[in-house]
Amino acid sequence: MAKGIIEVANISDTGLKRPHNEDSAVTDTALGLAVVADGMGGYKAGEVASAIAAQLILNEVRAGVANGDANTKIGGAGLSRATMVIRDAVAKANAEVFRTAQEVPQCQGMGTTVVVVFYHGDKVSIAHVGDSRVYRLRGNEFKQITRDHSLIQELIDRGFFTPEEAAENTPKNLVTRALGIEQSVEVDVQEQDLQAGEIYLLCSDGLNDMVDDEEIHLTLSKYSANLVEAATELVRLANQNGGKDNVSVVLVRPHNPSNGQAGIMAKFNSFLKKGS
Repeated sequence: MAKGIIEVANISDTGLKRPHNEDSAVTDTALGLAVVADGMGGYKAGEVASAIAAQLILNEVRAGVANGDANTKIGGAGLSRATMVIRDAVAKANAEVFRTAQEVPQCQGMGTTVVVVFYHGDKVSIAHVGDSRVYRLRGNEFKQITRDHSLIQELIDRGFFTPEEAAENTPKNLVTRALGIEQSVEVDVQEQDLQAGEIYLLCSDGLNDMVDDEEIHLTLSKYSANLVEAATELVRLANQNGGKDNVSVVLVRPHNPSNGQAGIMAKFNSFLKKGS
């Protein structure tokens, strides 16, 4: 496993039913960044959308760290500049997916979900659009950190169904928000404090539609010492339970930065304070 700010395992699988993989998952251990995008659209357009989004977000965050991104301003709710960097990167990805969908006939109607985690100092910033998820295993506590932008979740929030009733009565995978559908999109962002040894899981819905949260929790706990084994087992379980969709699993555990990573973080933290 490459040394860096974070230790990662990144596995993406076509599953058993789909002809090709429309998910994209990218990580940068030195930067402390992980992205999962789940594309949708016509023939191969979904994989175009997810690839555009994942790579653009990676490039934008790299550029933000490299040049200080002086134009990024602190938002409301006391969020750091790091969170604004990933929020703005997701917004730019939305605009690029939308533009491509408008200009390339084969890509008309394409879109993608996205989840992003970005480690900085003793915090992790999270951004998401759609129903791909971020979970956290902290000690024995397993928790979904993101809230799905989906019809099922909206019906639950409005009190029409319990989660169990919604799963039985509502079609899955009907997202209420995604990149590329409109010229602009609302990006949900948050920050979490880091604790030693915790693991963050980013996944497309090909995992959580096939494997329930309790089984995901048990699997992560069992294989927590080896992230690659844990990710491999989660993908295997999704396929064992039907593999109806592409499944992408990225597991992330923060390292204590070495001198090299500390230099990167010092540079980033210095520009976080600019304009504060």
